Amino acid sequence: MTSIQWTYLIFFIVVVIALIFDLGLFSKKNEKTTIKTALWQSIFWVGLSILFFGFMWFEDGPETAVSFMSAYLMEKSLSMDNIFVFILIFSFFKIKEENYARVLLIGIVLAIIFRAIFISVGVVLIRQFEWILYIFGAFLLYTGFKMFTANSDDEFKPEENFAYRFMNKYMRVTTEEPKGRFVIHKHNKTYLTTLSLVVVMLAVTDIIFALDSIPAVFAISQQPVVVYTSNIFAVLGLRSLFFLLRGAVDKFDYLPQGIAIVLIFIGLKMLAEYFIHIPVYVSLIVIVLCLGGSILYSLYHQKKELPEAEEK
Repeated sequence: MTSIQWTYLIFFIVVVIALIFDLGLFSKKNEKTTIKTALWQSIFWVGLSILFFGFMWFEDGPETAVSFMSAYLMEKSLSMDNIFVFILIFSFFKIKEENYARVLLIGIVLAIIFRAIFISVGVVLIRQFEWILYIFGAFLLYTGFKMFTANSDDEFKPEENFAYRFMNKYMRVTTEEPKGRFVIHKHNKTYLTTLSLVVVMLAVTDIIFALDSIPAVFAISQQPVVVYTSNIFAVLGLRSLFFLLRGAVDKFDYLPQGIAIVLIFIGLKMLAEYFIHIPVYVSLIVIVLCLGGSILYSLYHQKKELPEAEEK
């Protein structure tokens, strides 16, 4: 077997074992996930990603490993916006906290399946039409500028979501208390509960975010092994990150600007690739500095405003 084939095999084994572990220990029915548990889960997923990074370093070489870590950090940062939208969806449908873990797990499994399909299509398109990378670069530039200048008052509205309106119009949906069920049978008919609506909306939301994140990863590396593994590892840790950050998302006010700068940089890097080659470690440094800087500035900004809030 080649080194890449070994990497795929180890990755597949790790993901399957991790999902079984997740299903068995992290998704106990009707059990709330505490901050402490979420912290340990996040450490587990991040640690697993770092171990895989080390494996790739020895098996596939430093450049592939650094590409993986750069793409992983990019995906992880973009998932912060995902989490904010997830919180709004759960609040809108008034989902009970004990159902969060199972709903998130199913939504994330669907996200993994859809991302694998998108990545496969992207790999085929790039192999057939290499110029499509310039379209990706232009799209990332547009997305970055749009994110940087976005109005903070523009809030995601679940009731206006396409999936929500489609399911309410063409499927049998009930607002009856689900009691942990995804479907309810009554009057010889089957109805979808709000839990099913939330699962579909989580998957659709991730698909929308993937339209930004997957081109960004292709800008870092066109190696399918890097794109697949970085995406899946980032998505696997999404649920624990949700529980860890759901009470603190509003403290990272300037993270979107940090992400936007990274997207603009990667878009420019992709468009300028024909004229100048920027080493992958430079991309990693830019990603770490922009994301770390925006998080630290957000925290400092919050602390700086705290005395004014107290005076009021």
